[in-house]
Amino acid sequence: MIGRLRGIVVHQAPPWVVLEVQGVGYELEVPLGTFARLPAEEVPVCFLTHLVVREDAHLLYGFLDEDERQAFRQLLKISGVGPRLALAVLSGLSVSALGQAVERQEVDLLTRIPGIGKKTAQRLLLELKEKLVVPSLPEVSPSPSGGAALQVELAQALSGLGYHDREIQWALKQLPAGDLTLEQGIRQTLGWLARRES
Repeated sequence: MIGRLRGIVVHQAPPWVVLEVQGVGYELEVPLGTFARLPAEEVPVCFLTHLVVREDAHLLYGFLDEDERQAFRQLLKISGVGPRLALAVLSGLSVSALGQAVERQEVDLLTRIPGIGKKTAQRLLLELKEKLVVPSLPEVSPSPSGGAALQVELAQALSGLGYHDREIQWALKQLPAGDLTLEQGIRQTLGWLARRES
């Protein structure tokens, strides 16, 4: 079992990163908000990992903190929730936002995440109640990304979640002027796309 990797991110293609550890490149699938929290190039970063072994593949999922990894593992314990859906939940909501949604039983908030309908959202909220540990520390606000670079990163992230070019271009046009972090951009575009589909 691989539980932790420390190295340098040498490639990013949301939701994937390649982490080079002593000459070996590990492919990790990470929540989309993680990209906004990655350090500058050539700065070592430590990922807590979760390994999923399937008949046709060994898949590594990476997280920058223990709260996120524990939330991912709690989601996997729910019947019918696989790694992809668990990662989609953590890409659409931070752990603290997910904890608040569980506490308030906010079904509508979860249904904004691609792949989650009303019944699935209700089941998630019910099964996560009293199981999800919400972090007590405030989240660090990442530095804003540049406009053009942000658009490219957002397009890659949304494409990785299965959205088509036409949907992605529409969502990018909705972004307000001014500085946004990648995480803020992802959450806003996912919200708009979910409302557009309903």
